[in-house]
This record gives sequence, C-alpha cells and structure tokens, in this order.
Amino acid sequence: MVAAQLEGLVSAVRGAVIDVTFPAGLPPIGDALAILRDDGEPLLAEVQAHLDARRVRAIALAATSGLPRGVMARTLGGPLRVPVGEAVLGRLLDVGGVVGDKGPPLPDDVPRRPIHRSPPPLAAQAATSEPFATGIKVIDLLTPLVQGGKAAMFGGAGVGKTVLVMELIHAMVERYRGISVFAGVGERSREGHEMLLDMRNSGVLPHTVLVYGQMNEPPGARWRVPLTALSIAEYFRDERRQNVLLLMDNVFRFVQAGAEVSGLLGRLPSRVGYQPTLADEVAALQERIVSVGGVAVTAIEAVYVPADDFTDPAVTALAAHVDSMVVLSRAMAAQGMYPAVDPIASSSLLLDPLVVGAEHVAIATEARRIIEHYRSLQDVISLLGIEELAVEDRRIVGRARRLQRFLTQPFAVTEAFTGMPGRSVALADTLAGCRAILAGECDDWQERSLYMVGTLEEARAREEAARRGETPA
Repeated sequence: MVAAQLEGLVSAVRGAVIDVTFPAGLPPIGDALAILRDDGEPLLAEVQAHLDARRVRAIALAATSGLPRGVMARTLGGPLRVPVGEAVLGRLLDVGGVVGDKGPPLPDDVPRRPIHRSPPPLAAQAATSEPFATGIKVIDLLTPLVQGGKAAMFGGAGVGKTVLVMELIHAMVERYRGISVFAGVGERSREGHEMLLDMRNSGVLPHTVLVYGQMNEPPGARWRVPLTALSIAEYFRDERRQNVLLLMDNVFRFVQAGAEVSGLLGRLPSRVGYQPTLADEVAALQERIVSVGGVAVTAIEAVYVPADDFTDPAVTALAAHVDSMVVLSRAMAAQGMYPAVDPIASSSLLLDPLVVGAEHVAIATEARRIIEHYRSLQDVISLLGIEELAVEDRRIVGRARRLQRFLTQPFAVTEAFTGMPGRSVALADTLAGCRAILAGECDDWQERSLYMVGTLEEARAREEAARRGETPA
C-alpha cells in the first residue's frame, strides 16, 4: 500500500544534506523525496532524521549544486523504487534507475521495486551445495564456491582485486546460465567504461545489468547503489525464478560512503572513525543475499583493505558474512605470483568433505601444509641457504615452490597486457596437477615450466621442450 504523498519546502542545503519542512506531517525515515529543481529534473533524496515536528533531514542521491532554498519537495510514498525486469537487461543504470548508456529510455510500464526490503525469513532460505567452478585453479582448490554462496576478494590497493573479479565474470560467461548484476560502488569512470565495452564485445551484456555509483557522485548515491543492484537481483530470483550472479566492486566503498553520510548527519564516529551503525548497515545488505526456494543468488564481492590492515573494523564486519574469503597478498604480487591469492590466509566454509569430497579436501590440506612449512623455513633459507636444510625439508621446499607456481595462471582479461592467452582449468585437472606435484612426480622439473600454465600437461610439454633445448611456447 502506497502512503499518501506529502509536500514541503527545502529550508536548508549544506552539501549533500538537505533539510525539508513539511507543514502537514512527516514522512518516515528511509522514504524517498523528489525535490523539484528549476531545470525540471527532480533531485532524489532519502529521509535520514526527524529534526522536530515539522522538519526532516535528508541525504541527496545526486549533486545539489545550484539547489536553492524554498523549492518544493514531494514524498514518493515510500522508499526509492527502481526499475527491474527484462527491460533493464543490457542497460547501465544509476542509483535511481536512470539509464546512463546513451540508449533509449526505459518504457513507462517497467515494474519497479523498493530498494529497502527485509531479508527472506530464515525458514524460507535454502542452502545449496552445488559447486560453482570458476576455472581459476587456486580458488577452485583452496576456496571453493557454491551456488548461492558469498565470496569476497580481500586485498589492499594494487594487488589485483578488480582483475580477479573481471576474470571471474569472463570465466563464467560460458559455464554460467543465468542473470548477472554488477554493482560498481565508487568506481572510476574509466573502469565503468571498460566494463561496458568488454561486456558488449563478449556478447554477455544482454544477460547483465550494470548499476553504477561513480567515485565523483555524492556519498548518498554510492551508499545506496548496492541496494539498487540487490533489488534488481531479488526480482529475478523471486518473481522470475532465475539464478543470479551478483558482483560488487568495491564493497568497502559502500562502507566508506556510509561513514561519510554518518559524518554529514553529525553522528559521533565509532572505532577508527567509522559510523556507529557499521554492523547494521553491512548486515542489512549482506543478509538479503540468500537463496530461496531452489533459486540462488551467488555473490562475489571485492573488498579493499585499507593499509593492508585485516583488523580494520570494516573488513572484519564484511568478513563475518561471507562463506569464502579470498585474501590477496602484496608479497605474492611482488613475486609475480598472479593471481596473488594467499593460500594460507584464504579460507572457505565449503572446503568440506560433504560438499567437495574427501579427496579434494585432502589435496587442499596437504597443499596448505607444505606451503606453510616452506614459509616457516624462509628465514633459515635467507640466512644460511637452502643447502643447510635437511633432505626432507629441501624436498618439501621444492614441492611448495613448484606448487605455488602451478597455482598461477594467465587471465583472459590481462591478455592485452601480457601477451599470454588466458587459461580456464577444470577442477579435475587442477586436482590432478596438484596431486602429481605433492606426490613428487615433478621434483626434477624446472620451476619455470610450471609458472603461468593451465594444466599439468601444458607444463609437461614445456619441460620436455626445455630439455630438448627448444624455446617453450
């Protein structure tokens, strides 16, 4: 039921904060306002506080430059409602659902849904254990994903989060059948433009919705963009009964925008300057990403880690909600081990014999064990050299180094920069390769034969070519 519309006048504008006076009652917190500007385009805002019996304080979802006091504001009868359904497939939208791809406007009869919704009740949620293979060896081995799961890529600046998310999109184009919704939260305009072109050229745009709140937009827009994307994903899940792949880059900027909004509203900051409502805001977003009635929403999120500090409150709040944590290491990136996934720090609740099988768990556990053993010996190796180690330790170090190199692979999205065609590797080939390395079958191979390859057979061909004195392909 839509609430009655109320009309008021803007009484103050301070950056993204707008005060509106309503003479005949106040709209509820969370409701959307349309402020009628002189150019005819309504400015969207969201009510955040009741100041007294007649005034509300709202956060603008677009730039307020040139907005005078005294203009009319009208409630929209509830939370912001955004377009959903078939009409938005293949389109690029902003936080309010306005198209930004220079295409035709959306039809007038397009269905709309509110961005604020409660998560489905616990009894209605369904857990699935169907593997979600990515073709990326280190992820499929150590941090497996399942349909309906939530995975997050944690890493500092410049360690490859966006590249990894882009490769996941690319790798899943062929194997994934469903709808993809991409939320660009605080994205650079260059990244958004490249994403649109890539999806257009690869032919996946007709099954994808792009929702952007760019870096230059006010904090209110960046704060609400994930909810817009989530509302579109929920429509396809609940009403069209289609599986949805929800990708978000970067969720930390959602938290950052919330902190900016909190500061603008005059709330006292919490730990490390974050908003006091941090846990509530993260939970309100993440708890809606669930599977219902056999239809899955699978989420893959990039999370920036400020100053590589994994104890940051925003990082810990986000980590509590995900099934698979893919931690990107700056040290591994410096060594050229791409994707720079830290095999020790990364984890997954789904690495369980009941989900992926006992053999997979055994191989992953042994791989972690020898890499951890190698790391514990690195100080000794640096000081005394590998020759001073015991025979068994030297064998473990050799296998760990070969395994680390085998878990690298070239990406399709970086082919233009590296000149190496991308590789997508089936899980069976990944397990077979790791099993052979752990069993010692590659102990006499050159390490470089295993670096940036797909399957072990490709590495074997490189090794044989090197032994014949040929230049490997």
